[in-house]
Amino acid sequence: MIHLIKSPAILFALLLLPPGGWLQATQPKPHIIYIMVDDMGYGDAGCYNPQSKIPTPNIDSLANAGMRFTDAHAPGALCHPSRYGLLTGQHPFRANVESWRTRAVIRKTQTTFASLLQSNGYRTAMVGKWHLGFHENGYDKPLPGGPVDRGFDSFFGIRASTDIPPYFYIRGNRAVAPPTDRIGANSSDGWTPIQGAFWRAGGIAPGLQLKDVLPRFTDEAVSVIEQHTKSKTTKPLMLYLAYPAPHTPWLPSPKFRGSSEAGMYGDFLVMVDAMIGRVLKALDEAEMSDDTLLFFCSDNGPVWYDADVKRLGHNSVGDLRGMKADAWEGGHRMPFIARWPGKIRAGSVSGQTICFTDMLATFAAVADAELPPNAGPDSFNILPVLLSKQPEDKPIRGPIVIPARRGMMSIRSGHWKLITGLGSGGFSKPAHIKPTPGGPVGQLYHLGNDLAETRNLYLKKPDIVKSLLAKLEQIRSQPKTRPSKSSADDAEERR
Repeated sequence: MIHLIKSPAILFALLLLPPGGWLQATQPKPHIIYIMVDDMGYGDAGCYNPQSKIPTPNIDSLANAGMRFTDAHAPGALCHPSRYGLLTGQHPFRANVESWRTRAVIRKTQTTFASLLQSNGYRTAMVGKWHLGFHENGYDKPLPGGPVDRGFDSFFGIRASTDIPPYFYIRGNRAVAPPTDRIGANSSDGWTPIQGAFWRAGGIAPGLQLKDVLPRFTDEAVSVIEQHTKSKTTKPLMLYLAYPAPHTPWLPSPKFRGSSEAGMYGDFLVMVDAMIGRVLKALDEAEMSDDTLLFFCSDNGPVWYDADVKRLGHNSVGDLRGMKADAWEGGHRMPFIARWPGKIRAGSVSGQTICFTDMLATFAAVADAELPPNAGPDSFNILPVLLSKQPEDKPIRGPIVIPARRGMMSIRSGHWKLITGLGSGGFSKPAHIKPTPGGPVGQLYHLGNDLAETRNLYLKKPDIVKSLLAKLEQIRSQPKTRPSKSSADDAEERR
């Protein structure tokens, strides 16, 4: 084909490219689909837990066709800090994420992975749960500060979870119908007050049924894919699909009731898996699958107690300790899968320690885009891991810091993990333990030997404690952890 190139300058430049460089330079940017589910545990999917009582054939198919991570972490053990870290590449302890109820948490000037891709030729769409606030001034008025003001070309979704009122759909920055009706609180017999078909009383849009939200979002996601194909646009698509399930209320449709051996929760997760299957089918029918880098993860751990494990024989966190909101691994170590046909090796597994904050720098590398100096301060490019170009024994990023409740923090560096307090720091009891005279004031675990966090080495390894506390203080006092290196340099490395 070289003799067809008439320009000597172009020919000379192509000959100087390293092997494979010409092909890479001419390949179009891939579509990116990021699917985040809500309150799903590390041990729920069969590809992570062969003893799972919940069939997840579509999630398992992604692992079979792509890379499954065994040490991936949410930036926080709750919904809103996790989503903040994912979108901004910044540890959520650096922001006032608790203010989401009345204001937009992400600043107007902040780079999100959506705004980065939008400015680099992508059509960006979001469907699902936002949970990062709007500047609210009544639901009959525009809702600024949300997805369409933070890099997404389109948005159809809900304000927060499907158990937090008011309940209404949002398209763009306007309520489809304001929540002028009212719904009473609900709960389920045989479960704790925050499990089952639980939702809080409050405003709701006329005609909205909470049981319809999950399939409605799937319809919207499929429509985004179909419309992108019909538009004949040359732009690649980035779709962020943030399902609000299997978070409460657990509302499996009749077709899925009894489909698992893990009660209402398991049945609802089977339904979630089926919805993901619909999205995968839409990609196939649009002939987009081979050109799509697809991610799947959960935002934080499940609400699943020891009593549930004993009663149903299903451990939602697998071999981990804890659950949603906890500083223990069950709160934030997440299922995380990436599929990219022809690029990511099928059936591969990575033990690299990564964080959702790493998506911003990774998307920049995938799109060959320059990451602004102040963007993604805690984001590391994991593309070399995805492409199997990073040795497993060479960490791709620095330490991870994850906030828990009650002011507790945890830091992970190598196999060592330090928690700056006693107890779970979250939903598991005891959440907080007062130190005793002469006893430890925190927790130290070697996860390589003790993944279940059963042996507190805080008093036995004072040097490790001192080192990790110093690293934690350094990270908290400095504005960023990622190296000051451009994605262009990263791109050059991977050629």
